Amino acid sequence: MMRAAILFLLLAALPMQAAAQSPQIPSFWDARERIERPQVTDLPRIRFLTTVDFAPFNFLDANNQLTGFNVDLARDICRQLSLDAVCQIQALPWDELVPALENGDGEAIIAGLAPTAELREDLAFTRPYLKFPARFVAARSASLAEPLHRSVAGKRIGVVAGSAHEALLRAHFADAIPVPFSRADWMLRDLKAGRIDAAFADGLRIANWLAGDEPEDCCALVGGPYLAPDHLGQGLTIAVARDNADLATAFDSALREIDASGRFAELYLRYFPVSFF
Repeated sequence: MMRAAILFLLLAALPMQAAAQSPQIPSFWDARERIERPQVTDLPRIRFLTTVDFAPFNFLDANNQLTGFNVDLARDICRQLSLDAVCQIQALPWDELVPALENGDGEAIIAGLAPTAELREDLAFTRPYLKFPARFVAARSASLAEPLHRSVAGKRIGVVAGSAHEALLRAHFADAIPVPFSRADWMLRDLKAGRIDAAFADGLRIANWLAGDEPEDCCALVGGPYLAPDHLGQGLTIAVARDNADLATAFDSALREIDASGRFAELYLRYFPVSFF
């Protein structure tokens, strides 16, 4: 248990080497790695399946057009693979995504489908192209600095009751005082009012809150991003049929090149102007 806690904290601290730079752009690819790309340029078409209810990743804009981070990324993948002429993106209800893929009514799902052990029996997945870290948020006047496991000792830290973030807080910040809330918005309201010293929650949700009008510049992210796949999941991946695993490898190759070119950073800042990393 102690070894796991130390590893968790070390991994979380790595991004803080560039803490003075803003905003932080995540990258999950090794620039030295070469991914051998399978031949896919002869595909007659490639259909990405998604939904319309996962903003800002995939949703309908004011003109009723399908848009979002995932949608733009899918188009970039097609361009990177020289498949833009045969690339389609179709929205379906969530429950119809996997059956449509299995029936051959699409070639890929890009909608936040979690790569569970059960799904891996029938589907293949790319590597994660975006992950969702846990983050601390505190008043700008707070004196919380790395190492945070010492800074939060004896501090009242808000968490959503029963969440993975509460489990992480209790496991890796044992000297903090958890203050459970039944709702995240109540927790953030109490943070702004100074009734708790900090909050520990999903980084994306906190970043979206900080980008809005409600905080009135009261607060800021502190410390580094904490990635814990066993608690928080693997992140966003693209799913394909298991017998089409070469396509997932081709997507990985394209995603790595999109990251290396700076295009991923451009998309990230477009949809997440307040970085959650």
